[in-house]
Amino acid sequence: MELRIRPPRHRVDRRFILWRTVQTLFWGIGVLGVLGAVYGFVEVTRPWLGPVLVVAGVLYAVNLAVMPTWRYLVHRWEATDDAVYSLEGWLTRKWQIVPISRIQSIDTERGLLQQALGLATITVTTASSEGKITIEGLDARVAADTVDRLRQVTAADPGDAT
Repeated sequence: MELRIRPPRHRVDRRFILWRTVQTLFWGIGVLGVLGAVYGFVEVTRPWLGPVLVVAGVLYAVNLAVMPTWRYLVHRWEATDDAVYSLEGWLTRKWQIVPISRIQSIDTERGLLQQALGLATITVTTASSEGKITIEGLDARVAADTVDRLRQVTAADPGDAT
């Protein structure tokens, strides 16, 4: 059987946009807060840190306005009886396929914000250092069902996952 790289069929959950927006907002507040504190308390840094702070603020604003929706529109995933497919990115797109016979582990992650939003992240890992697919922004029930199905399919596959 030959697997080919193709765009996967399933889109991540729409709450992915809110999740990524809040993550970006927290990072922006943290980074700009530290820069702003240094600017406010260390007078000698003001001539060069002022422009850096303005540029960082503009970049975070653009990132906050564009990145979450753009990623939502790009990200796709699919898990079949033969492979797990993934498409992700926003500036650079990355297509990946992991054949079922190569899967070594399937992990689920649910951070605090993901739990609050009912989302989960699945990571499918192979023996290769580059053989990992991460699918973010799945509805928690869809993620649980997908992990259970992949567990059943990989248990039935005679492959050695190496």
